[in-house]
Amino acid sequence: MTASLRIAEVADRVGISTATVRYYETIGVLPEPERAGNGYRVYDQRTVEQLEFIARAKQLGCSLDEIGDLVTAWNGGECGPVQDRLRTLVADKLTAARGEIVELEILTQELQRAATTLEQHRPVGPCDDTCGCVTTLTSADANSTQASIPIALTAPPNLMAAAGDVPIACTLASDQIPDRLDDWGSLLHGATRLPIDGGVRVELDEHIEVSEVARLAAAEQGCCRFFSFRLTIDERGAGLEITAPPDALDIVHAAFGAPQ
Repeated sequence: MTASLRIAEVADRVGISTATVRYYETIGVLPEPERAGNGYRVYDQRTVEQLEFIARAKQLGCSLDEIGDLVTAWNGGECGPVQDRLRTLVADKLTAARGEIVELEILTQELQRAATTLEQHRPVGPCDDTCGCVTTLTSADANSTQASIPIALTAPPNLMAAAGDVPIACTLASDQIPDRLDDWGSLLHGATRLPIDGGVRVELDEHIEVSEVARLAAAEQGCCRFFSFRLTIDERGAGLEITAPPDALDIVHAAFGAPQ
């Protein structure tokens, strides 16, 4: 392919700056370009396509190190290896993003309760134990009618049904299932289980790492797609709700604990 594009033309087609193109060359994400007789950089259409691929990877939150690995695969000319790498990266970033959403929702609730507490009592003189400067009312005291905030960790059941019947089956190897059950048992040890329609609600106290719950739920749904996971944050605190088709309710109780 003839190299006939100047750096400004390449940058304009991709929607980036010429400085960015040079930077990618400096760190090795892009190969060194050919040079015209006058010493100017010249590029071809493949460079444009490569930069568009890099832009897509950045859009998906990939780091430059990750992008460098992806570009190496992309340069091989086969889509399969690129998709394999992207699929793994996207799954990891999706799990991390869900965990961050959960943490931000919890922080939002804490800030709302703090704001309510600060409106309750303004003492004359020094702060006291009810002024809100150093303490926060419980969720129930601050707003007993606060609406639930659901956070879906997997596709809602109606969307999964629309995609076709989901088999009640686990794709984990038989020797991996005990380890997965141990992971859930260790993470949710001592938590209260409550009955809900189609499954169980696990109350998540302050000792349970919510981001780890999100990570493990995403991994679980990857092998057992008949499960549906949702985090709710309301006046009761944080809770993980696990539901499944009626025929799989016993599996929900066996894996995550039966209501007490």
